[in-house]
Amino acid sequence: MTSSRRFFLRNGALALAGTTALPAFLTRAVMAATTDTLAPLAGKGRRLVVIFQRGAADGLNIVVPWREPNYYTMRPTIAIPQNKVLDLDGFFGLHPSMASLQPLFSQGHLAIVHATGSPDGTRSHFDAQDYMESGTPGIKSTPDGWLNRALQAEDAVQAQALRNAKQAQIHTAFRAVALSTDLPRTLAGSIPALAISNVQDFAVGGRGAKPAPVATAFESMYDQSGDTLLHTAGDSTFEAIRMLRSTDPAHYAPSPDARYPDNPFAKNMKQIAQLLKANLGVEAAFTDITGWDTHQNQGSTEGQLSNRLRDFSDSIAAFWRDMGQDAESVTLVTMSEFGRTAHQNGTGGTDHGHANAMFILGGNVKGGKVYGKWPGLSEHQLNEGRDLAITTDYRNVLGEVVSKTIGATNLDVTFPGARLNPKQFLGLV
Repeated sequence: MTSSRRFFLRNGALALAGTTALPAFLTRAVMAATTDTLAPLAGKGRRLVVIFQRGAADGLNIVVPWREPNYYTMRPTIAIPQNKVLDLDGFFGLHPSMASLQPLFSQGHLAIVHATGSPDGTRSHFDAQDYMESGTPGIKSTPDGWLNRALQAEDAVQAQALRNAKQAQIHTAFRAVALSTDLPRTLAGSIPALAISNVQDFAVGGRGAKPAPVATAFESMYDQSGDTLLHTAGDSTFEAIRMLRSTDPAHYAPSPDARYPDNPFAKNMKQIAQLLKANLGVEAAFTDITGWDTHQNQGSTEGQLSNRLRDFSDSIAAFWRDMGQDAESVTLVTMSEFGRTAHQNGTGGTDHGHANAMFILGGNVKGGKVYGKWPGLSEHQLNEGRDLAITTDYRNVLGEVVSKTIGATNLDVTFPGARLNPKQFLGLV
């Protein structure tokens, strides 16, 4: 068997190249070369799950301001009728396709921040996603992502305490994981991160299963290499594979009341739950869900957006139920690059807008409330005369989440230039 053994650094992680000769389970793995011990962590700390809604979700039809008269004036055919809205607090309500999330709000596990987003005014999907994932709106040169920097900030906080205790800082290969084919911008940076598109393929069989011959051949090739970087990367990659294989991923059974729908996003959420429950040392997990760019035929209570919201909500609710008691240590946050226009367009859809809504779910979340200052939907209150205005910088939301969950208290590291002030946090966690 011939193959390329060329490696390259991308997004701060060591990825495997020469993909035409490599087996599928290796081409999908994005591993960092690290000498950290790869044993499971002794305890389970706080874990953060980040979901990116790519395509600019329509926050006004997701978290509906049903007491706002102009909402119905601006959206004559796509607004959610008052008698169909799932009321939250007498002013805001959820789209009816999000019924699975309403109980989590009522129970105090789910919080919502409305009229939030990036202060940069771009309406380009590419630029807006890049700015939000880098955490530096308007700056294209930022080399890493906000979540990677949050993990860096966490390390800095812990370093002194560990030195005083004469202990080494230990993280597993699964500390930062993306359920995706490529490492997302959010996790790019100096902290090693792993991208997995399919947990079962990555593990190459369940507990007790004999590794595929190609896996054994590649492991042998790495062991015999005199290249230090190659050898270290091989050790890390195959140790991660062995760790995951030991959890028997092919036979994972969700909690009985966790009913995941049949869609790619649900599959990713199920696999995140699987990784978290396996005690592999996951601190940060990322995945995304596409299909939010509703320029045409958006629909109201039924249709394009409704279908996407049902997938989104039912998958998150299933994940929460699947986590069971472990959910108390998890915080989940959602985001999208920008919202949609307040007015519907001539094709029954909405165009690129500005402010949006974020969801924060967790055992430590002060839920049951829609946070943020509502800017209103009168014509003079709209951003550029067309969009819901932003009253809460999304970095303020994420800054509170990372500082109070994973301990990334140096906000200047995570969000340089934002000048976040903890005294101005919303009190979400």
